[in-house]
Amino acid sequence: MARSKTKQISYIAVPSQFVHPLSSSSFQGILSPKKVSRPPPACRILSAARNPRAMILALLFLVSLLGILVISFRFDPFRPYSTLPCVISSSQGGNSKPSQPAAAVSAALLQMKEESQEVEFWRQPKGLGYRPCLGFSGEYRKASEVVRRENRRKYLLVVVSGGLNQQRNQIVDAVVIARILGAALVVPILQVNVIWGDESEFSDIFDLDHFKSVLADDVRVFSSLPSTHLMTRPVEEKRTPLHVSPQWIRSKYLRRLNREGVLLLRGLDSRLSKDLPSDLQKLRCKVAFQALRFAPSVIELGNKLTERMRSKGPYLALHLRMEKDVWVRTGCLPGLSHELDEVIHQERKRRPELLTARSNMTYEERKLAGLCPLNALEVTRLLKALDAPRNTRIYWAGGEPLGGTAALEPLRKEFPDMYNKEKLSLPGELDRFAKKASLLAAIDYMVCEKSDVFMPSHGGNMAHMIQGHRAFAGHKKFIMPNKRQMLPYFENPLLSETEFNSIVKELHRGSLGQPEFRADKAGKDVTAYPIPECMCNSTLRRSAH
Repeated sequence: MARSKTKQISYIAVPSQFVHPLSSSSFQGILSPKKVSRPPPACRILSAARNPRAMILALLFLVSLLGILVISFRFDPFRPYSTLPCVISSSQGGNSKPSQPAAAVSAALLQMKEESQEVEFWRQPKGLGYRPCLGFSGEYRKASEVVRRENRRKYLLVVVSGGLNQQRNQIVDAVVIARILGAALVVPILQVNVIWGDESEFSDIFDLDHFKSVLADDVRVFSSLPSTHLMTRPVEEKRTPLHVSPQWIRSKYLRRLNREGVLLLRGLDSRLSKDLPSDLQKLRCKVAFQALRFAPSVIELGNKLTERMRSKGPYLALHLRMEKDVWVRTGCLPGLSHELDEVIHQERKRRPELLTARSNMTYEERKLAGLCPLNALEVTRLLKALDAPRNTRIYWAGGEPLGGTAALEPLRKEFPDMYNKEKLSLPGELDRFAKKASLLAAIDYMVCEKSDVFMPSHGGNMAHMIQGHRAFAGHKKFIMPNKRQMLPYFENPLLSETEFNSIVKELHRGSLGQPEFRADKAGKDVTAYPIPECMCNSTLRRSAH
């Protein structure tokens, strides 16, 4: 007897809310050419399971549907889909706009990326435990007693020149030279600046009483020569060589100073060696970061402008070296227009003595060597590459740029929230500083030094002094443009913006104000790189014991 064949029926589980409302007649039209309202594909499978031909077609349909879904999710991972098998989402074809959920996800991700970049831009470098340490040796402290006892017999007079920060550097070295010679220091005379015509005196810019008090154990400071020495003809030295040692100072000046009682020195810029014994390096830092405090009037206004900048959050300070004399002296060109470049060419021909750069280099060679200031467009590209938020509040320091405020337009276009001391101050606040370039520079210095992030468009005395000051204060973020390495990429038109930004960011990972050892910077100022002479790592010291 033939075995009866049992007909097997396969079932696919479908939620009841989609099956119960459907009658059996609803499944009979699957292959019908008649246009009827069709249920979703998953629901048709129940009837197809009873018909082999329908089953094959249903399987083909499912395979096709699966392929479409794979392709769809591969190219648009944020496309929303229904978790219900019998629900079909409508599509408008290739021209359809992203659905609202996808757009919302994309916007949220973009916002998260921007917020992450903003946090990273304002993030401060790690100080690695380095703190100021100006403890002098026992030998130095013992010698201080002799200096205090004998420095009423011999006096050092100095005349310092240049702008504010050039004068500061010379004052620092004047104190150290007085210490080397065991002489009292008469308050330095500030030479009238030939470019700005500033006749400010030491006490106009700096707090004289504070200066004397801080240095009382190192060098005695007198406001003027005592009456006993007024008629003394000082020994004058105008041509001190560059980078002389303490031994040279003593051998050259000490005998004559002991004999005459007064020594007059001029032009101290870079005359004293950058590499001195440890105690004298500490003295340099003590003068630069502790003794040379600005006068109360400067501090008052500087603090007010700082508070106004900080009132709406963190701010970036830029020192823009775009003045006419800077372009002339450096042998560089603004690069903003042919007319402005021609102005600099003519001024350089008329006054060749102002050119301090090497004349055997072309402008292009100087620029690629990193010897030229960045113009406003280059500063803008650098800041954007480093993820500076568009809403960054910027305080820009410096004199009137060549070309006026129009020269700053590329920067203002991308970062419209820009201020300087003139824009921040209230009516009348700057009146007492009018035509006082050194005092105005001191106000700029204060607002820059207290900023959350500082960046100069060019090196120089102010940039180096603020660099050291911010390190001494705990390594606040300081962006030093890596011009020599990055400028070739500025000139490469084949780089996409993404590639350019990535390269520039990588070039500056180590130039954001992290601790740097002066030992790795041959011939550099300890006032720019205070580690290890003026800053110690107490954690490492304890672990060593």
